[in-house]
Amino acid sequence: MTTATQEELLEIRRSVRELCDRFPGEYWRSLEPDRYPEDFVRALTEHGWLAALVPEEHGGAGLGLTAASVILEEINASGGNAAACHAQMYTMGTLLRHGSEEQRRRYLPRIASGELRLQAFGVTEPSAGSDTTRIQTSARRVDGGYVISGQKIWTSRAQHSDLMLLLARTTPLVEVTRKGDGMSVFLIDMRAAGDRLTIRPIATMMNHATTEVFLDDVEVPADALVGEEGEGFRYILDGMNAERILLAAECIGDGRWFVEKAVRYANERVVFGRPIGANQGVQFPIARAHAAIEAADLVRYRAAALFEQGAPCGPEANMAKLLASEASWQAANACLDTHGGVGFAVEYDVERKFRETRLYTVAPVSNNLVLAYLAQHVLGLPRSY
Repeated sequence: MTTATQEELLEIRRSVRELCDRFPGEYWRSLEPDRYPEDFVRALTEHGWLAALVPEEHGGAGLGLTAASVILEEINASGGNAAACHAQMYTMGTLLRHGSEEQRRRYLPRIASGELRLQAFGVTEPSAGSDTTRIQTSARRVDGGYVISGQKIWTSRAQHSDLMLLLARTTPLVEVTRKGDGMSVFLIDMRAAGDRLTIRPIATMMNHATTEVFLDDVEVPADALVGEEGEGFRYILDGMNAERILLAAECIGDGRWFVEKAVRYANERVVFGRPIGANQGVQFPIARAHAAIEAADLVRYRAAALFEQGAPCGPEANMAKLLASEASWQAANACLDTHGGVGFAVEYDVERKFRETRLYTVAPVSNNLVLAYLAQHVLGLPRSY
């Protein structure tokens, strides 16, 4: 892994934006309500952007998380939606850090080339929600491997993925001393599972390609296990730090899109003989949103730098996600207010991006849980949940 210089990051921004210009608002609107942006994802793959974190010896760019976050930020800042493919970035860390050399040799070159897609991340369950330690999906040892049964929900892009990174219990909860023990991570070939793996789409307020997945005695070989048996919860937490940093970057991209859109309209729209942007009631919310985005951006870069150094970054990653998601939502509201009635018109793209960015104060972790984490583990306050 190499840490990109500022010059290299600027070149990444320019190149990603150039590619995204081929997929303007009309393209994204044409996908509503539930078509997957196949052409866009293919273009990103062909240009190597989805292999940014894959080491060079396995066909990727060998870049760090900072560069990956810039890629996703620019997609959203261009008016696109990086959620169509971001899981291939944040699931990569689990395979890179904890997978075997044989797993890396087998899968990474094919992921980098686009032959395989690793987009499905099976963690959340209907009965567990944010309490991951309560998951019930089980992986039972058998000769030659494991048999996995259970249900996952909000497993986005499962229909467009060949592989799924899955968290399951290899030891029942009642048999472990600490509730975070006894869980393991598996890299599942979804194609080999056949009809024992069922995917059911979930209709949502934004085009997010999310699903629930049912596993009915899915047989996987022993080498599908990532890392050590029973250590999966720790691996997932490590990966979630990358996820939060990357999602923070997406929110920053959204925020910048909203601010730019609002500024342009506020300068162009003339009412009562002058641009509406001359009114402090219009310009102050935009300026506040801009300030919030810039502040969140600093925390994003701090968190990404710590992650690349292999240093603890839980507080920084969570704060980046919290601040960026709130800043993007603040910018979304300022942009919609600036546009007034036309902001609700589909052709302006404001309402689409408004729906997309609203997700991130709730998922993949609620900001209330982020606050609870910071209160307990950073500030030393009593546990609140």
